[in-house]
Amino acid sequence: MKAMIFAAGRGERMRPLTDTCPKPLLKVRGRPLIVWHILNLVRAGITDIIINHAHLGDMIVSTLGDGSQFGAQISYSPEVTALETAGGVAQARHLLGDEPFVAIAADIYCPHFAFDKLFNVLEANDVWGNPYPVDQRDIAWIFLVKNPPYHPLGDFALNSFAIANEGEPKYNFSGIGVFRPEMFDAIKPGESAKLGPLLRAYADRGQVGGDLYRGDWANVGTVDDLAALNAPFTPPAVPGQNS
Repeated sequence: MKAMIFAAGRGERMRPLTDTCPKPLLKVRGRPLIVWHILNLVRAGITDIIINHAHLGDMIVSTLGDGSQFGAQISYSPEVTALETAGGVAQARHLLGDEPFVAIAADIYCPHFAFDKLFNVLEANDVWGNPYPVDQRDIAWIFLVKNPPYHPLGDFALNSFAIANEGEPKYNFSGIGVFRPEMFDAIKPGESAKLGPLLRAYADRGQVGGDLYRGDWANVGTVDDLAALNAPFTPPAVPGQNS
């Protein structure tokens, strides 16, 4: 299985930090955001990684290189201007091949996500090692998280591992999923296109599965988000002990 990390965004809400550093290279707990993902993917046995880039993309390439320092093989899909998520996939189709691939947004922090559970996630139910009741029609499998304060209404409902546009409660799309490449066939290379409308269209057809991810996850969207993740940890006081 290959992986694609979306790293082409400008990071407007992270300015002025992103005026001189691409958002994926901003550090959380001493390590660039994108490196957390690379190491986690390699740990799961996913070493063939495609990264798209636009704003200050040369800095991403020079920092990560060919991936050998991480035990990975990294290929790059440059974009003159960011093409949005689905457009980024269409631009990188020649690198992704024809098999399902895992995709992850570079600007989230989820250091313990179990990517090794995704190898058969879009295969039939009787495939050994598939932890989910997959419908053979599924074209995508995405992970949802509890709604963060900045998006209280959520994106999708979850009904017995099926993603739905209607229903309650709704959860937030985590930025992590597995996709069949043919999902993006209608988008031409170089065309800008968002992933959300595609997911909603296929969800209406009953072709998107998913699950709720309950592990550590944070969207690193603002300077305050970054500062909160990098703040020193203060353990809670123990009752009865002097401070």
